[in-house]
Amino acid sequence: MEFRNFNELINKVQNSNKKKKVAVVAAHDEHTLEAVIKAMNDNIVESVLIGDKHRIEEILTKLNFNINDSNIIDIHDDKEAAMKAVELIRENKVDFIMKGKIQTADLLKAVVNKEKGLRTGNIMSHIAIHEIPNYHKLLAVTDGGMMMYPNLDEKKQIIENAVNTFLAMGYEKPKVAVLAAVENVNPKMPETLDAQNLKLMNLNGEINNCIVEGPISYDIVMSKESAKIKGFESPVVGDADILVVPNITAGNILGKSLVYSGGAKMAGFIVGASVPIVLTSRGSSSEEKYLSLVLSASLNQ
Repeated sequence: MEFRNFNELINKVQNSNKKKKVAVVAAHDEHTLEAVIKAMNDNIVESVLIGDKHRIEEILTKLNFNINDSNIIDIHDDKEAAMKAVELIRENKVDFIMKGKIQTADLLKAVVNKEKGLRTGNIMSHIAIHEIPNYHKLLAVTDGGMMMYPNLDEKKQIIENAVNTFLAMGYEKPKVAVLAAVENVNPKMPETLDAQNLKLMNLNGEINNCIVEGPISYDIVMSKESAKIKGFESPVVGDADILVVPNITAGNILGKSLVYSGGAKMAGFIVGASVPIVLTSRGSSSEEKYLSLVLSASLNQ
């Protein structure tokens, strides 16, 4: 199964018998609540809103939406709200977490707490999934939001996190492109060495359930014509599902370029914890937050 666009993903979630529940941390934020309300109206999720109850109710009134009083937990301290969300996950009362008006560091501190957190032993990484006007299916970029300068082992785990996410969405064998500026191995360009090693790990069975290609340049990934001119053959050419970037700067620039210059729609979350964490940037639109909720709700349906 592959998804051409977010509408197909929305339809999948709406037609599922299992509706996921999200815990929204510091939910007293209008853009966040707009996204949550749309997701509830569209039969995507149920929600528990944690935060300043008075402010939450004011925003809900402004947005003309009523929610059961039992689904609002009145906690004014952001760090306490984050710990409460983690507690609800551990008690199996909610399925995933969404960031509201809280500092990212405060939310993640609760998630990675050694005694009461949601760590799995794997690293946590960010995945941004894009619907691009001139590409035939959804395309992920990782990691442009969490791991700054990952080493080889961390890149392996970033790939595994992304592949496991796509498998949970219903894909069978996602195609992974490990990006570099060139498609040849150059000892002076460490990312090409990492890409070569990651491809070998895939061939040797150390990275499973996917096809890994690298090093490979962006133009070859996205254009069969470019690959033909350069004489590069791979099943990943023109059909990649996941783009792995060398560092957070490259991922951040690529992701924002796709959105702001390429007209892409984007959804993003953090994976690698025991549940997805919807963690969009401060500048994210309510649509981006909504699509990120759809994305998280689509896993393991």
